[in-house]
Amino acid sequence: MSGVWVFNKNGVMRLVENPYNQSGGDWSESSSSGGSQQQRMRRKILVHLPTSEVVSSYGSLERILKGLGWERYYSTGDNADHLLQFHKRTSIDLISLPRDFSKFNSIHMYDIVVKNPNVFHVRDM
Repeated sequence: MSGVWVFNKNGVMRLVENPYNQSGGDWSESSSSGGSQQQRMRRKILVHLPTSEVVSSYGSLERILKGLGWERYYSTGDNADHLLQFHKRTSIDLISLPRDFSKFNSIHMYDIVVKNPNVFHVRDM
């Protein structure tokens, strides 16, 4: 049994097994972080700040990363079929992305932002 424990309006705690699929608003109203369910589930986009370009493919991302000194890392291990990886010779950082761009999500975007400060930004779509 997994899920999230939330407090109802009357102060009784209950288990919500999948909070993002609940209807009726109890989850969004009882969430301490504020905001509605739609705001939390909003799709994110990665923006290259110097050009204001929205990264819409791995081709555009690879072009930008190469300009920043990142190189494509071609691995031969088990993950070679599933991951695209980039590394910088001047650091130990490694960016690992799913090969399928449709699986590129906010976790990967924030990884890129952290490793390239003041170059990328994640925004709500």
